[in-house]
Amino acid sequence: MLGRTAMQRNTQALLGLLFLVGVAFALILTRASRQKGHAAAPSAKGSASAAPSASMAAPAGSLESEVEAALVPDDGSGEGFDVLPDGGKAPPLPDSAPQTVTFGVVQFSYDGAQFASKGARRKDLAKQRAESIIELAQKDFAAAVAKGDRGSTSNLGRISRGILEPAVEYLLFTLPKGNVHAEPIDTPRGYWVVRRID
Repeated sequence: MLGRTAMQRNTQALLGLLFLVGVAFALILTRASRQKGHAAAPSAKGSASAAPSASMAAPAGSLESEVEAALVPDDGSGEGFDVLPDGGKAPPLPDSAPQTVTFGVVQFSYDGAQFASKGARRKDLAKQRAESIIELAQKDFAAAVAKGDRGSTSNLGRISRGILEPAVEYLLFTLPKGNVHAEPIDTPRGYWVVRRID
């Protein structure tokens, strides 16, 4: 029985890792196709907005820098994902925040979100579903995961700073271990109900 539980955890971790790799790959392809389309017309926003933030610094030309650049919007605005649920801008992570965290997510996709299926629900309905699951997620995260959309998992794996959007990263990396964030978090992939594992 113990071996089976460990095998299930390893399988979940592997699936979470594969999900992250798939998301990163799809975002890299999306970004590359956008850059090809905009190559002839320089951005009016200036080249300074294309530089990653200091918290995301990675060696230029490295695979890590390409993945980070694909996951975080390059227009300096965070495409709305630098705003916390209270409406304020996400501050820099405190020095006391860890360098990596392991987390689980209950995802609720909506029309216009990355990887949303055709005919996905409206954004306001996705938020309502996510809000309705918070209490269950705080008591039994695995049961909440079962009620989420495709991509939901009790353990998505370990992620480093600088990969997620500013508000998502701030909320996840400042969340105490073992806790579920009290509000759904809007991400490019849909609303997330997150639990920090460690």
